[in-house]
Amino acid sequence: MSNFDRNAAPWSRGYTRTGADVDQGLRAFMLGVYNHMTIGLALTGLFALGVNMLAVSGLPTQHQLGSHTYLTEFGAAIYLSPLRWLIMFAPLAFVLFFSFKINSMAASTARTLFYAFAAVMGLSLSSVLLVYTGTSVARAFFITSATFGALSLYGYTTKRSLAAMGSFLIMGLFGIIIASVVNLFMQSSALQFGLSILSVLIFAGLTAWDTQQIKEMYLESDHSETALKKSINGALMLYLDFINIFMSLLQLTGQRND
Repeated sequence: MSNFDRNAAPWSRGYTRTGADVDQGLRAFMLGVYNHMTIGLALTGLFALGVNMLAVSGLPTQHQLGSHTYLTEFGAAIYLSPLRWLIMFAPLAFVLFFSFKINSMAASTARTLFYAFAAVMGLSLSSVLLVYTGTSVARAFFITSATFGALSLYGYTTKRSLAAMGSFLIMGLFGIIIASVVNLFMQSSALQFGLSILSVLIFAGLTAWDTQQIKEMYLESDHSETALKKSINGALMLYLDFINIFMSLLQLTGQRND
């Protein structure tokens, strides 16, 4: 954040930005985006692991999930009771609230809300550790990290406009959302498999496009408060791309617990 303050101060007094100023400021801005995103992913992972440890019992209990998994009272409450629906849709509520209120809230509030969202997402994703083996989860995470890193680097460095591709990907995203809602009722494994493949492709493309969009957002800003809010918003965009690629790869390649 101190980098934003140092860069913003002279510009706000009417100084002319040179190419070196822009390059240095852009690097600081993008570093802030990736730092916020990384912290968000770390919070998600820690909360998912912590909740799973509290939810799963090492001894047989009256709450059994599958053939070998026993839940504590806490685990039964969040995985078996109607509370699970609230936990499932809570991240969506956070994203919608964030999207509508980002322009009116302070940058510090936006940052706190993003970290709270990441923690809630960890609670929501903790069930993944019940369904898939730890090895599968780790493998999907590292594949996602490598894929995301390469695509985001491409989006940052390419001189080609990705606007046309982005419009196509957004339409595809809406199609996936509609099909996923339909499949909640159909429970078709074949449709889910196809949606997972499409999700990997679409969010892979969105990673590059979003990175370019975030880079362009900075070029429109010259104020530290605005830059920080755009940094948080950019972190949320890339965080969602990462999570969706990860979940789709896990559904495609993950080995389920017996």
